[in-house]
Amino acid sequence: MLEFINVNPSSGDPIYKQLHEQIVRLIVGGQIQAGEELPSVRKIAEYFTVNPMTVSRAIGMLVDQGWLERRRGQPTRVAEQQPQSSEQGQTLLYEGVDQLIQQAKQLGVTVNELNDIISQRWEQ
Repeated sequence: MLEFINVNPSSGDPIYKQLHEQIVRLIVGGQIQAGEELPSVRKIAEYFTVNPMTVSRAIGMLVDQGWLERRRGQPTRVAEQQPQSSEQGQTLLYEGVDQLIQQAKQLGVTVNELNDIISQRWEQ
């Protein structure tokens, strides 16, 4: 699971938020399944070389929102989810797409050029 997450310390977003958003995407996208165990907070923190409290904050938010479940003495697991609609999956992409569009406009990239770039990268 951790190999699918990319934490960028120089990003404008706090690390806990990056972890939170990417774990949600992995759950919605089906890369991690209901009942699957997550590594411990300590292991995640060591993997990304971040403070364990940062990881704990992200995990706590995911538990509060119902994405993950904790039980005393057991590892944190992905909670059983209701089937996700494609609309919910698309909603998760909007923020990133909006940022991409804004950057493209700032760089003077046309919509057709942007579509070509996305198509090329998709194939990689």
